[in-house]
Amino acid sequence: MAAKRPRKASGQKASNQKSSGKNKGGSRRKKKTGKVNAVNATQFWGAKEDLPDADVEALVSTYPQAIVKSLGRPPLSGHQNASEHYFAAVYERTVVLGSALAAAGDLIEAEELTR
Repeated sequence: MAAKRPRKASGQKASNQKSSGKNKGGSRRKKKTGKVNAVNATQFWGAKEDLPDADVEALVSTYPQAIVKSLGRPPLSGHQNASEHYFAAVYERTVVLGSALAAAGDLIEAEELTR
């Protein structure tokens, strides 16, 4: 019985196999050289004191699907009920994230989010 040859690691070809000429994902990207220039946030965005006061009050929607529902049911034949459920979940999540951003930006009081 002949001795078994050791197996190559995955992604490596045996020396007797020819390349097909196409990249099989084995190549690696070259690392970028050079330093990254750090930018001071105040220089980039400007000082907070220089920004104008926000005159707009953000309102938190209690029914985020209202406008989309006014357009009618989604045109997904056979999947309308399920799609409406998932779309509603996305709209509600959008309101939650938007409200959190508004509270973080002092456009609304955080206590308004707990109602």
